[in-house]
Parts: sequence; structure tokens; C-alpha cells
Amino acid sequence: MLRYLIGTAFAAVFLLSSFLIDPNPVAKTARENYQTYCSSCHGEKVEAFVDRKWKFGNTKPDLEKSISEGHPDLGMPSWKATLNATEIGELADLITESLKNVDQYKFASKPTSNVFSSEGQTVKLDTVVSGLSSAWGLVFLPNEELLVTDRNGDIYRIDKSRQKTNVTGGPTVLAEGQGGLLDVALHPDFAKNGLVYFSYSAVKDEGGQKLSTTAIMRAKLAGATLTDQKVIFEALPYSKTRHHYGSRMAFDKKGYLFFSVGERGNEKENPQSKANDLGKIHRIYDDGRIPEDNPFAKEKGAKASIYSYGHRNPQGLIVTASGEILEHEHGPRGGDELNLIKKGANYGWPVICYGINYDGKPITNLTAKEGMEQPLTYWLPSIAPSGITFVDSNKYPGWKGNLMIGSLRFQYLNRCVMEGNKIVKQENVLKNIGRLRNIKQSPDGYLYVSVEQPGYVFRLMPVAQ
Repeated sequence: MLRYLIGTAFAAVFLLSSFLIDPNPVAKTARENYQTYCSSCHGEKVEAFVDRKWKFGNTKPDLEKSISEGHPDLGMPSWKATLNATEIGELADLITESLKNVDQYKFASKPTSNVFSSEGQTVKLDTVVSGLSSAWGLVFLPNEELLVTDRNGDIYRIDKSRQKTNVTGGPTVLAEGQGGLLDVALHPDFAKNGLVYFSYSAVKDEGGQKLSTTAIMRAKLAGATLTDQKVIFEALPYSKTRHHYGSRMAFDKKGYLFFSVGERGNEKENPQSKANDLGKIHRIYDDGRIPEDNPFAKEKGAKASIYSYGHRNPQGLIVTASGEILEHEHGPRGGDELNLIKKGANYGWPVICYGINYDGKPITNLTAKEGMEQPLTYWLPSIAPSGITFVDSNKYPGWKGNLMIGSLRFQYLNRCVMEGNKIVKQENVLKNIGRLRNIKQSPDGYLYVSVEQPGYVFRLMPVAQ
């Protein structure tokens, strides 16, 4: 009996130890192995990691060799002592499968027609204006006219016969890098007061060095002349960089002006600090005054115009008919975001991010953190979004209720099918049209897009199916 009890106890201890120290653990998936062994150097998301130049090849045999043998001179260790051949092969499969996410944007050919078909909607490009350098902002004037900004500093008034006239009296801009004359917006009561708003890269000389920032000028438009110019906002501090200006503007129904300012490339200091204007969405009155109920208006040391912070380079901003504020911004390599902007919220850059740096190294290992907002969606790889509009026009029954976003990098229009604030489906439309900088819906319900280099503005005419 005693021998039986001892034997039973020994068996129980052995069985328990087999659970505590398993000599044959369950094999991990390729994604789990990527998280364990690769993510600390290559970023949390393999989908972001694959959007890179492949120095040693990106076929499965190439990847298996790199994983197995490593590249010690470049800091890449050999993993053949840690992962077996099957695990290495599965990891290579995961990477090659993720590469298809990049390949979906590599459209094979240029358009051969001005007619483009999508799911449920066909449109034809109608050329409104051509011969621009880099069309950036556009707004709709009364009597079927347009006002278009060119990044080089030119402003054009386009009449209903499609003749363009240069408008004088615009701001002085620094048209270098990503800077220049950027967005344009009309006062909600433009028909009575003629007020127009321009965002641009302002410039000043300091110690013999040109510095720039995002600024907003208000002026009165009469015919082809701007008068009564007044700078109502100037983002501080100025910077020597020439990128990440942000610059999108939108009025809400209450007459508040919302606008974006990029972090100017200084990710370590600017976006998370409320003591500067950079990497923020701002809210002001139409004359530049600060609303008393702005979220940080009474916070000591904070910039009173800030509405939300933790942004990188917001290139899309709209206020929907229901009053919601939607914004999108460029990530680094991957991690472009579409955000629902909330008063006083922190959107995380660069503490949390879904992309990696341009040199292939992680920016952060965090994609979420308490107290920081999550995007409605993000793009891997980066599509470089620019311009945004919500389609509520009956002229496009196949697109009604959809969100439209331009892609600079892959030169197409990104169609987002929405259910509430969720994107349930996306489609690539107008493939290879050009660097799509802006999209707007006109008061009469038509969609207009602008593309860069060469600069065009097109109206999208529905085609019966």
C-alpha cells in the first residue's frame, strides 16, 4: 500500500512538473515569433516593416537565408540556433504574404481613358483647369466659380467658362520643401462679407537664416484682388525645417475655424507639449480670437488655441454635417491615421504609432497607451493621405455615405465605406490619376479633385451604368 501511495505521489509530481516545465512547448505561430524575435528591431507590425527597400532580396529563399544566417556586420543576428527550419520558413512566408499589402498599390499602367469604374459607380474626368504647378487648396465661390491655390504662391479665380485669372494680394510664402501657399477656406458668411482665409508657410529672417512656420491670413476678395489682409494666427516657434506644416482648415456651423499645424519634424518636443503650437489641431474665432471654452485656455503655460494635440502632419480636416471633426495625418513609414477629433484629446504621436522610421528602425514599441486616442483606421503601408470629403450628394448613388481621401504616394482616390464611425471596406479609385492632393464636394453636389505636377483640377461626372 505504501509503495502504491509513493508511486502515485511521484507520478503526480512528475505530471505537475510537465505542466510547469514543458520540454516540448507548443509551437508558436510565425506572427508570434516575429513579435518575440524581430519586433524590437523592426517594429511591432510586420505590415509596416515590409514597406522598405530590400538590400538582400525579398523572395522566400532570400528571406530564409537572411533570417538563418543573419547579417552580423549590419547588426542582424543569425536565428538558426533559435528557430528551426520550419519556423524560419513560416516567418519568411509571413513576410512575403505581407508584401502583397504593398503590392496592391502598385498599379501596373497609366490610365488610357478619362472614364473610371468602381464598385457601383462610374465617373468621367471633366477638366476644369490645367497648367498649374502644384494645386493645393480649392473652394467654391458663388456663380459656379472656383478659387484655387498653387503651392508656388499663385491664387487663381476660375470663372464658369473655365477661364483662370490671377488674384493679387496673397500672402508672401516660402515655397520650399513642403511649404508654400497651402489651403484656402471661405468665411461661412462669404456672400455678405467676402472674407477668405489662406494657410501658408510664413517666413522670417533670423540671424541670416530663413525660418518658417504655419500661418493663417484673412483677406477680403473683390474680383481678382485681395485687400484688408490680416494675419490672424502664427504658429510658434518658427523652425528651420521645410516640412510638416499641416495647414488644413475647416469652419463648423457655429463659425469656429479649425485648422491643423504639423510638428515640423521635431517629434521629440513639439506634439506632446502644450507649450507650443506645433503638432496640434487649433480652434479660433473667425477673427483670430481664442474661444473661452477651448480645452486648455485656462491651463497655465498651455497655448490657448489648442483643441487637440499629439499629431504628426495632418493633411486632411473636415467638419461633417452632424458636427463631427474628422482628421487624417501622415505617419512615418506606415501608420497614417484617420482620427475622430475630440476636444482636449491626445492622439499619441510619437509615444504611440503604427509605423516605423524611414531608416527601418522602430519609433516606439507602443501602439496604444491609456489616455491616448486610437485612430478609426490606419494604413500600412503609408498611402500619404491628403484632402478629405464626405459624399452626401445624390449625384453619386454608389458612393453616397462614403468618405473620400486622396493618396499622394500611390496616386489614387481612397474610398472608405462607413458604418457609423467604422470603416468596413476600402476601395482604390481613380488609379494612377496623379498625386491626388485634394477632394471637395461642391454646393451643387459634384466632386472635384486636384492633382499635382502637372497641376489639374477635375470635376468627377457620374456616368450612367
